[in-house]
Amino acid sequence: MYKYDLYDQAIIDARVDEFRDQVRRRIAGEITEDQFKPLRLKNGLYLQLHAYMLRVAIPYGTLSSRQLRMLARIARTYDRGYGHFTTRQNIQYHWIKLEQAPDILAELATVEMHAIQTSGESIRNISADHYAGAAADEIEDPRPWAELLRQATTFHPEFSYLPRKFKIAVTASPVDRAALRWHDFALRIVRDEARDTGFEVFAGGGMGRTPFLAYPIRAFLPAEQIFSYLQAVLRVWNRHARRDNIHKQRMKILVHELGEAEFTRQVEEEFGHVLKLGTDFPRVEYERISAHFAPPPFETGLSEDIDRSDPEFALWVDRQTVPHKAPGYAIVNVSLKKVGGIGGDVSAEQMDAVADVAEAFSFDELRVSHAQNLVLPHVRKQDLYMVWQALDAAGLADINLDLVTDIIACPGLDYCSLANARSIPVAQKIATRFADLDRQLDVGELKIKVSGCINACGHHHAGHIGILGVDRKGTENYQLLLGGSGAEDASPAKITGPGFDEDGIVDAVERAVERYRALRDPGERFLDTYRRVGFEPFKEAIYG
Repeated sequence: MYKYDLYDQAIIDARVDEFRDQVRRRIAGEITEDQFKPLRLKNGLYLQLHAYMLRVAIPYGTLSSRQLRMLARIARTYDRGYGHFTTRQNIQYHWIKLEQAPDILAELATVEMHAIQTSGESIRNISADHYAGAAADEIEDPRPWAELLRQATTFHPEFSYLPRKFKIAVTASPVDRAALRWHDFALRIVRDEARDTGFEVFAGGGMGRTPFLAYPIRAFLPAEQIFSYLQAVLRVWNRHARRDNIHKQRMKILVHELGEAEFTRQVEEEFGHVLKLGTDFPRVEYERISAHFAPPPFETGLSEDIDRSDPEFALWVDRQTVPHKAPGYAIVNVSLKKVGGIGGDVSAEQMDAVADVAEAFSFDELRVSHAQNLVLPHVRKQDLYMVWQALDAAGLADINLDLVTDIIACPGLDYCSLANARSIPVAQKIATRFADLDRQLDVGELKIKVSGCINACGHHHAGHIGILGVDRKGTENYQLLLGGSGAEDASPAKITGPGFDEDGIVDAVERAVERYRALRDPGERFLDTYRRVGFEPFKEAIYG
């Protein structure tokens, strides 16, 4: 993983000192909240319902054990003993005291972490496939490119005052584990007929009030031209963006209004101008950064055999591990979705425990997934039983990856001042309703996603079953959506009809699941059956 040099560390340390002075002036009353707000947002600090919330960047979802232990220390020292991992591979702390925020940033800086550009109208934390560098199906590790873009765009004056937030994702696999088409700008590493590496480019995706899937605007872009192309996209957006209307400021609105062809034409025209400026990365810079992502020293000649004599362990292996590119290794998914718990939440003690496991068994490396889980990317198959035992002792050996209880949910009205309804209790009740593991396994892959407001932090638009909390005359009301996907078969979910109260939405989800079980053909997922039979049979089951 990338290691800071003297320049990186100096930048982060200077930002901490700057923010410490800004906080001092705010507490002393020298600046107003309106003046302080844009300053704190540039440092990941939100003022929510009950306290300040700090969002810490985890670039492309990669962590070391040392960094995770620091996140545990912050949870224990400055919060209430836990953190919350998000769908953008960040971590949030929801009970922060303003006067302590600079101290937190200073401690983060000692382990090469920060909260820069995790909020505000900027290029946000660049995300990537959480199996990057380990996946058996990827062309190459996409994280060096994500790191190049992160370094090039952080504090870049042209990108510092964008019309609205801008989200980038990078992957290198035909299987989309990064929700590419739900991003403003997305890159899939591909190869052309000459086997040269480049990018398939997507633009104009996003969720929220007006969800759109990103358009493919370039089938192949030479890799060394990526920064010029990103600049061209941002310049076209900046030129036309509706800065006068917050609901129309995201780039997805511009792409939709101009149309795919015209937006692409303008980007390509601007791209020609930007190329002449010579601002792309020199190859030596890519080589400098990619050296930080060299594969670990994998052992050779390892056995592929796994002792499956313990049936519970065998089930965990089947459900929670996926193939690795190196023989004798596996990728381990660590569920943060215990039934009755809060999805994405992890205690300080659990963070320390996972850090210990990663240090001992995964080359000191972890990942945060888009589904609010953790990943141990490089585990020898012969060590899986010990890893399982250690995770089980920490309460982290649940067997539910991509099942009905592996629910994504935003913090909702329990924490967020923007929310209209609570998300966490709904997710908990659905998980409890389907707690029986045999029933979960029978239902199979089913991605449920819950948002407490139209901003869609819970990604309800991309759920096989999506739930959106709204305010209906002062009462929390929940709309049910069906048919969404954030994978390579991306699609927006469709609202089924009138909403439900908290208990009613749980019943509606169960009715939809039971209709799927009655209609499915052998081997079909919920999403497959929905797409085959259409909307009406499910609507009939839900509403009677």
